[in-house]
Amino acid sequence: MASGYTGERRAHLEALAELLPDQGLVSRMVGGDDPVLWVWDPRTGQQTIIFATPTAHGWHFLWAHGGHGRADDLERTAGALRETLGSAQLG
Repeated sequence: MASGYTGERRAHLEALAELLPDQGLVSRMVGGDDPVLWVWDPRTGQQTIIFATPTAHGWHFLWAHGGHGRADDLERTAGALRETLGSAQLG
């Protein structure tokens, strides 16, 4: 069953996904009623899943190995994802 936040979660993930091609990243929404964003760097083959969650300080994105970013700073979040997938061994 989908949470009450599904629509808002999806909107934040879609907004982030729109910026990722400018960072050389590819993404796809997966998860149906509980959406997450699958993101990968075609140059390195590294990939991760992005979760969006509400916090006391607004919406945040979370990904593997402690990665995180704020929904109200999408440019910085997209750059952090590029750095993570361009250099980390997430295997």
